[in-house]
Amino acid sequence: MAHLRLLLSHSRRHTQPHRLLPLFHFSSDASSSSAPPPPPPIKPVSYAPKPPPQHAPPEESGPGDRSPLPRRPQQPMPPREWTQQDMRYVKDAAPAISPVSYPSRVAPLPEDCPAGGEAEAAPEGLRGEAERIQMNAGWATRNIFGLPTEEEQQLPYPTLMPVVKKPQKVAIDLVDAIRLVKTSANEKKRNFLETVEAHVILGVDPRRGDQMVRGALTLPHGTGKTVRVAVFAEGPAADEARASGADIVGGDELIEQIRTGGGKLSFDKCIATPMFMPRLSKVARILGPRGLMPNPKLGSVTNDVSSAVKAAKSGRVDFKIDKTAIVHVGLGKVNFSEESLRENIGAFVHALLLAKPVGLKKTSKYVGYVKKFTLSSTMGPGFPVTIPSLSVAADHYNKVQAS
Repeated sequence: MAHLRLLLSHSRRHTQPHRLLPLFHFSSDASSSSAPPPPPPIKPVSYAPKPPPQHAPPEESGPGDRSPLPRRPQQPMPPREWTQQDMRYVKDAAPAISPVSYPSRVAPLPEDCPAGGEAEAAPEGLRGEAERIQMNAGWATRNIFGLPTEEEQQLPYPTLMPVVKKPQKVAIDLVDAIRLVKTSANEKKRNFLETVEAHVILGVDPRRGDQMVRGALTLPHGTGKTVRVAVFAEGPAADEARASGADIVGGDELIEQIRTGGGKLSFDKCIATPMFMPRLSKVARILGPRGLMPNPKLGSVTNDVSSAVKAAKSGRVDFKIDKTAIVHVGLGKVNFSEESLRENIGAFVHALLLAKPVGLKKTSKYVGYVKKFTLSSTMGPGFPVTIPSLSVAADHYNKVQAS
């Protein structure tokens, strides 16, 4: 019975009595206490319906317009009270801010000056500031007294100078171009005899192997300079080369001399027999960049050594296109006659047409192949030449050789 009373007292502390007491049933003889009253009935509670919000009458608008939604009015936030921690931060950590003021400086403006040019009536501060600015701006053109010099007074206003482009030269006839080249070389006398050079721009692609332009020819009147010829041969071929007028003749000793000579060469042309071509690989890096390496296509690798030496001595010229599709070649000296230079140029144009790539198909033999032909001296101006006059000179040379 004591345990039951302890349980009832503990339940009264944490729960409501009217919910816990019906769970237990006591007999009439256990206690004289009366039964608790029944719980009161729960009555339903009803609330009044919320009235609909009243909106302003909508204005007449288009079908695409939308009325804005009503916003809830924002209530101002109540000011937060400062805590002891905030006060400590403001007192200890916050830096002290002190107001700073700077003096105002204003440059003199035109409207600040008095009317009528009376500088004496201007304020003292503005007049001093204006004089200081003028002195700093023109200190380089003023003398020690602060007065403007004559150069400053007479200095003209700067103007833009138009860019003058040089007019392009018009192509002229071959005979007139030769005459102008000889005249320009004679007007400016040099310490040496200038060479008449031809510079031809071709319409080919030097990067393609099938469009390589390369050839050789013997000029009818020579190049006008002494050519030193070296021949790589042994035995009877070496004796034949010496008899033909070769300047240097040798074999393995000549190759070794070129390899150990430090790049110094004493010849202008190289001729070799076919048996020496494998041996020349030792000096290929020396002769190749200078255009002296013997080549079977150019006739410098042959067993007929005497004919090759005579051709090189009489004015044999090798030409090859460079990486910019231009051919440069010397065709005589300025002291040659006009007819001799014309025949040499005709022979070069004929050889240039023979070296035309097969895959380059155009309407004629010149169109698309020879773009521009310029004639000049070593240190003189260039004169463009017309293609028809070059065709006439090449045809004349071909007829002379055929007859």
